[in-house]
Amino acid sequence: MKNRLKQVLTFLLAGTFLFAASCTGQGDTGSVSENTESTEPAAMGETGQETPDNNAATDSPAANTPAAAGSGDIVILYTSDVHCAIDSGFGYAGLYQLRETLELNGDHTILVDNGDAVQGASVGTLTRGGAIIDLMNEVGYDIAIPGNHEFDYGMDRFLELTEMADFPYISCNFNKEGELVFDPYIIKEVNGVKIGFVGVTTPYTPTTSTPKYFQNEEGEYIYGFLQDETGEQVYDAVQSAVDAVKAEGADYVVVLGHMGNETKVSPYTYKEVIENTEGIDVFLDGHSHDMDQVEMKDRAGNTVIRSACGKQFEAIGYVRISGVDGSLSTGLYSWEGEASLPETMRIENAMSTKIAEKQSELSEMLNEVVASTSVDLIAYDKEEVDKNGDPIRIIRLQETNLGDLCADAYREQTGADIALINGGGIKEDIPAGDITYGDIISIHPYGNMICVVDATGQQIIDALEWGARSLPDENGAFLQVSGLSYEIDMSVESSCTCDADGMFTGVEGPYRVKNVMVGGEPIDPDRTYMVASHSYLLKENGDGYTMFDDAPMILDEVILDNQVLINYITRAMDGVVGEQYADPYGEGRIVILE
Repeated sequence: MKNRLKQVLTFLLAGTFLFAASCTGQGDTGSVSENTESTEPAAMGETGQETPDNNAATDSPAANTPAAAGSGDIVILYTSDVHCAIDSGFGYAGLYQLRETLELNGDHTILVDNGDAVQGASVGTLTRGGAIIDLMNEVGYDIAIPGNHEFDYGMDRFLELTEMADFPYISCNFNKEGELVFDPYIIKEVNGVKIGFVGVTTPYTPTTSTPKYFQNEEGEYIYGFLQDETGEQVYDAVQSAVDAVKAEGADYVVVLGHMGNETKVSPYTYKEVIENTEGIDVFLDGHSHDMDQVEMKDRAGNTVIRSACGKQFEAIGYVRISGVDGSLSTGLYSWEGEASLPETMRIENAMSTKIAEKQSELSEMLNEVVASTSVDLIAYDKEEVDKNGDPIRIIRLQETNLGDLCADAYREQTGADIALINGGGIKEDIPAGDITYGDIISIHPYGNMICVVDATGQQIIDALEWGARSLPDENGAFLQVSGLSYEIDMSVESSCTCDADGMFTGVEGPYRVKNVMVGGEPIDPDRTYMVASHSYLLKENGDGYTMFDDAPMILDEVILDNQVLINYITRAMDGVVGEQYADPYGEGRIVILE
């Protein structure tokens, strides 16, 4: 292992980036590997995707032989769901080094991003995405598409960020009052080869970002993504853009998608788009954080390769077009190791310098200690992992002590009877020890404002039912609570209904949520309770919560969610989170009946 790692390091620093397919990461060391194998999709059982019966990436010698680099190939590098992970995995410095090395070897590169780059960590929150656009400019991105979280700082700010970018955004379905905001496609000509890029973003974006940002002052949607109940508008938009780039002479058609493979985004999964269109050669996808390499048939029976590269720079995807015979292959450059590639290999380049500057600007504020905790506070399971070996976000599946803490802060600071927080709004663990401002920002990175409404017991029950609808699958809408307890009967199938935008419309059958108790008494569906939450859920229909639309507002956007948490810990708890929250799985507020 040490000899192989040394070889990788030597070639990297020499400007000849060798990707050793046989190396695996171990501890803090790690290795770079080139993965070209098609795999079964993570959500195969859920979305009904075809099991790949052959392997496009390994059919081409150019994909498997590092020595093939330098033959004048065109290499499309792509990133997705970086979520502000500027120095984890490959990091921007590793991406920069990879591109430089490929070009030194004689390849022609194009760099694209599939969305969700500007949100997810304090460097994004404190600069409202600006620092990330600066870094993307420095790397030299050629094209990007918006993901759903590109809009988390508001529509005006997103449009400002696109103006700051030195690269174009494209999307064939993002529109304002029926008119496309960006060009639906762009054609890049490299070494005499024309490559058409088509952009498409999940129509569930308003629900999974902040619905208010897509509305006018009257609450009417003026921005959209061609959402309907069938998906036909999106399929037609993609097909129209594909036809257009072909008519302009494109030799290859590459779709940049932020669509994903999860059942809950149907009818807008990548599989459904491919099945209902034709003429796409490669579909580079994001949103669901998987790394599946899949072959499937389009509407005309032709093979389409779908490639995804995970999240937070754990891999960089590529499409390689052979300069010898024009054959096409896809795969991943992956980094395995606990420490980032730039840190492990001590990479120093223009990007590492730029990142250091950004980190220096933010470090003083982020490192300020504001409290401490004697216990680990968890959003991720400390033992269980998913099929990729990543910790499971159990805060989206069940009660955790961090969920209890955050909900208690909302209730105590507002004086409400009940507090509700969607698990997707609580992002990171806090280990025992000092709690810094950066820790708090990482827990609540969205800058939501606290609100209180008068809600009926039935509205609360409906909210709990909506949050529990996806179990046993994780869902960011799952509710952590304070001031009440409830049970979820998993023997009852969810009968929640929603509209084409993914918004709650009702419950058609039996409720799986049972025995809701408030203050030790059964909840009264007709009684009014004071409910604290944030503007995302109570005002903006975030995660599809519409049941509170007519609930009278008692407190309207009074304080930032992260400041509420700071106030609760520093004032109500005298600056120390203690034994009250010792059990990582909470104190029994949420009971799941298997």
